[in-house]
Amino acid sequence: MKAIPIALFILFFIKGFSQTGYFPPTSGTDWETLPPNTLNWCPEKIDLLNTFLDENNTKAFILLKDGKIVIESYFDDHTMADPWYWASAGKTITAFMTGIAQQEGFLSIDEPTSTYLGTGWTNCSTADEFAITIENQLTMTSGLNDGVADPTCTDSSCLECIATAGTRWGYHNAPYTLLDQVIEEATGSTLNNYTTQKLKIPTGMNGMFIAVENNKVYFSNARSMARFGLLMLNNGNWDGNQLLTDSDFFNQMTTPSQALNEAYGYLWWLNGTATYMLPGLQSVFNGPLFPLAPADTYAAMGKDGQFLNVVPSENMVWIRMGEDSGTLPVPFLLNDQIWEYINDLECELSGNDLIKESIKITPNPSSSFIHIEA
Repeated sequence: MKAIPIALFILFFIKGFSQTGYFPPTSGTDWETLPPNTLNWCPEKIDLLNTFLDENNTKAFILLKDGKIVIESYFDDHTMADPWYWASAGKTITAFMTGIAQQEGFLSIDEPTSTYLGTGWTNCSTADEFAITIENQLTMTSGLNDGVADPTCTDSSCLECIATAGTRWGYHNAPYTLLDQVIEEATGSTLNNYTTQKLKIPTGMNGMFIAVENNKVYFSNARSMARFGLLMLNNGNWDGNQLLTDSDFFNQMTTPSQALNEAYGYLWWLNGTATYMLPGLQSVFNGPLFPLAPADTYAAMGKDGQFLNVVPSENMVWIRMGEDSGTLPVPFLLNDQIWEYINDLECELSGNDLIKESIKITPNPSSSFIHIEA
């Protein structure tokens, strides 16, 4: 029984001290790079990764280590400047902006959603509707029916209560989409304006939320997604500017938010949990969400394989933008397949390298004596 809290303590300790030390300028295209050979990554294995990405309809791939670009690849005539959709990966921006709105006193996630949307925003009884909170929207536990004909429909007639809020996890776009309206009603600003002032300007991100049918989808270039990942890697801090000062909200956003789906925080997907659930299903699966990724990885995930992976223990961020690979029944599997190639990037050590790796000399340098450990 003691292993679980110790493991969680180690995980939180790693996350709390994952400062990169480097941030790119907020304007221009300058961004320091880290040569792959300094990580002992083989060019031919990077080529294999790029080939796999290209064959699976990728548009852009960026991998950051210590905040610096190690790999940046574009495919199918896509360029550094071209915008692309985040799909549901953009939900994580909305989660971040909810945290900003709370720390500025505009709302509390414990409040009923009805505080900002009024009564009758669902087709539920008054009591059931009032039980739905902003936190339920963040955690996909609204109790609203995600199995309706159009789960993106935000009309009250489409929002049916099938469970008490907080007792059922169901991936449902409509309650999430209404978070946009909650933020706008609470702050008195449009979501795009609020995001620009509180997130984009401080970090140098570009992009905006655009209405696509019933959804609001974030579009930006690939480096902007990487910038957001770097901000998250540093616990909401950008080069000394603490954008999200509410550390409790940040921790709740990136750790299990409820017991129903351990692999879900506040609109972020979490690795390293004992079980997980997937969109459209009520089944609980055993094992971590991404078996090949480090346990402390958390990710923004979107339709057709829009991925943002944040790995505090590795001080790493990587993003993938693109179209549906067309080869996987569950797009989440593509994320793990990319991890398989990342895990194999290191070159094999020669005999001399193995000797160097197996000997530790301390202190180094030394003016008097040394200790050799083999």
